[in-house]
Amino acid sequence: MENSDEVVLRRTIGHKKDEFFLQRKRAQKNEIMSLLEGAGFSKSNPYFIVQQGKVNALCTMSDTERLQLLKEVAGTTVYDEKKAESEAKMEENRSNIEKIQEIMSYIEQRLDELKGEKEELTQYQRLDRNRRAIEYTLYDKELRKAREQLDEIESARHDDCETLAQLHEDCRRTHDEIMTIDATMKSKTNMLRRHRISAKGLKDDKTSAVTRRTQLELECKELDEAVRTGDETIKANKKEIERLAKEISKAEAELNDKVQPKYDSTSEAVTSLKNERDEVIRKIEGLYAKQGRGKQFTSREDRDAYLRTQIEELNAAKDEKTETVTSKRDTLSNLRRTLASDTKDLEAKTADVTKKGQSLQALTSTIEEKKKLRNEMAESRKEQWRSLEELNERVSEARDNAQKAMSNMRKVMPRATSQGLDALAGIVQQEGIRVGELYLGLLLENFDIKHPKFNTAIEVAAENSLFHVVVDTDATAARLMKRLEQDKLGRVTFLPLNRLQVEDVTYPDTTDVAPMITTCIEYDPKVHRAMQHVFGKKLLAANIDQATTWSGRLNMDAITLEGDLCGRKGALTGGYVDANKSRVRSQNQMTEADETLNKLQAECNDMKRKATGVDQQISALMGEIQRLEAKQANLDHLTQRMEDEIASLQSRVDGKKKQMEQIETDIIPPMETEIKSLSKPGGAPHGGDGHRAECQSDGRGAQDAQ
Repeated sequence: MENSDEVVLRRTIGHKKDEFFLQRKRAQKNEIMSLLEGAGFSKSNPYFIVQQGKVNALCTMSDTERLQLLKEVAGTTVYDEKKAESEAKMEENRSNIEKIQEIMSYIEQRLDELKGEKEELTQYQRLDRNRRAIEYTLYDKELRKAREQLDEIESARHDDCETLAQLHEDCRRTHDEIMTIDATMKSKTNMLRRHRISAKGLKDDKTSAVTRRTQLELECKELDEAVRTGDETIKANKKEIERLAKEISKAEAELNDKVQPKYDSTSEAVTSLKNERDEVIRKIEGLYAKQGRGKQFTSREDRDAYLRTQIEELNAAKDEKTETVTSKRDTLSNLRRTLASDTKDLEAKTADVTKKGQSLQALTSTIEEKKKLRNEMAESRKEQWRSLEELNERVSEARDNAQKAMSNMRKVMPRATSQGLDALAGIVQQEGIRVGELYLGLLLENFDIKHPKFNTAIEVAAENSLFHVVVDTDATAARLMKRLEQDKLGRVTFLPLNRLQVEDVTYPDTTDVAPMITTCIEYDPKVHRAMQHVFGKKLLAANIDQATTWSGRLNMDAITLEGDLCGRKGALTGGYVDANKSRVRSQNQMTEADETLNKLQAECNDMKRKATGVDQQISALMGEIQRLEAKQANLDHLTQRMEDEIASLQSRVDGKKKQMEQIETDIIPPMETEIKSLSKPGGAPHGGDGHRAECQSDGRGAQDAQ
């Protein structure tokens, strides 16, 4: 501040504070006042700033008032006030000095008296030491004698305790063995019942399988017999086919070499003879007709008119025959084209049927594979059902064990606490309190005991505090207690972590005792305050003597492994501890039963999920098989229909071939022959050319007669 040209002074006034800051640092009010007075600013000198109306007041002041004002401005008033304060303090110091002198004189007198008392005290202490030494000698003898008797009694008691403990341990072990045997017998009984049910199912499966096997064996024998008969038939047919093939080859060779040429020549000869026969028949008919006409008509004009009429009719018949031949030839051409198209369609349909047959065969093979897979999955589903039934039985047993463990747990706690804890889980869920964050559960559930030998000591140390509920804050505890109170659901003690008052405890560095909170248990650091609240002033001692010694010395409770408690106020608690009513043991049994139940339920749910998956797969496979079978049936129907179409088309092709052959051999050649015969002169008895020749010959005959 001395090196600065600027001084910053600030005052902050609030509801409960009035603070001064000098150069932005906190300062006392007296320091600020001294600084201002040193600078000439005094609370008694408010004239550094001229107020309104002061000038007029100065002008009208008297001389005495002006003198007083000058003193105030010069600061002499402050000096007078401080001088008066200093004189008052000096007077007070004089009175204090006088009092101190009086006290010093009294102290000197008292010191003289104490010196005399000191000599008397020294002589008394020397005599008192002698008395205590004698008393110690006497008491030591009595103590040694009492200790010897106590050791004998303690040895006998220890032997009796060991015997009693051994008997209790044997009794407990026997009881546990009985319970284990009962549980095992119950499990074995259920397993026997499951196995009987499974054996019955397997027996039914075996019966059906044996029946099916017998049927299949009979079918196999029949099929083997049919195959053997078929093989023999095939062999005989092969031999017959070979013989027939040889005969056919021989017949074909003979047909091609001898019969066919002879047949062709004979057919040509027969056709020629038929034509000659027809020609002769027509000539004979013409001669007979000519002879009859000579008798029929009386004059040549009538005959000629009749012949001209016949000629016209024959020409018309010739034209009609010619048109018929042309039509037949067109029909034959159309049949050839249709036959080529039908043959092409027949080949395409045959190829399509072959392809569909291959697809049908592949589809049949796929369906068989799917059915085989379905049967395998059905067997797998049966096995899963059996396993699931066995798991359900085990879950039921585990649930019974968990309920039994819960019942044992409720027996070792107060009834009101049991009711409250039973209702607390539902309340926590209804209130939406997050488990693990706001609600941490029982104190017993928040730590693990390092070794089973500490169970009794932990239980004796905590007692019913094991059933206290650990929560995060007192607000959570208040919500839960309000619900318990409203619904009258029992009483529960809560341990809110934010309200627990725990002390930092210093434990002794010795092997006789050990802090229970670090030696016996393990826990999550977030519940340290709750553990410190319950186990912070608990010590684990090797025996009752050390427990008594260190309990009084450290003002803590000391507990032995056998469960003997030495309280910090001197009370001793001990005796027999019934392991069957142990809270820790009941909690362990309940935890183990719950873990087993949860594990079995998880396995059961997993098995159900797998079984459901297999069911879905079987359903999907059945749907696929049905779809494939429908496709197979449709393809079979299409194949059958196409085979029918092919048969119909083949029949139509064969019919067209026969029709073509008939037209080519039986229809067109006779018509052409007839047309040719009609076109020859004198070729027909009623032909136009014959009639014309007849008319001409008659004319020449008439001329010759003339």
